[in-house]
Amino acid sequence: MLSVLGNIIWWVIGGLFMALGWFLAGCLMAISIIGLPWARSAFVISKFALVPFGRTLIRRDVVTGEKDVGTSDWGMIGNIIWFIFAGWWLCVGHIMASLGCFITIIGIPWGWQHLKLAGATLAPIGMTSVTVEEAERLYGVRR
Repeated sequence: MLSVLGNIIWWVIGGLFMALGWFLAGCLMAISIIGLPWARSAFVISKFALVPFGRTLIRRDVVTGEKDVGTSDWGMIGNIIWFIFAGWWLCVGHIMASLGCFITIIGIPWGWQHLKLAGATLAPIGMTSVTVEEAERLYGVRR
């Protein structure tokens, strides 16, 4: 129940706009065939940015148990290219939104979510969104 309330407040204080930013980045990447791997990652993060409370981002190979293109060395190269062309402005957006949230004591949890998403802008390729309970089961600890 608290996750639902947190997500509703999240939409009002900037989460919806940042999710739309991730979605726009994914659409721009999907225009070309070359940008499709980045588009997929942007859409995954966009979906997470809509409902971040009760969910977390983890590497896809932890969930599946095997490496794929996004979690290999090619994924690292893709993340570098992503950061140069799209990641930096999404990172700035999340940092600015987090500063706005941190001004008040009540906004601190939402500010932390923006910072978590700002970190995701550095390397979104190879990431997936899972529930917090699923992440605890996979890692064996609370993250």
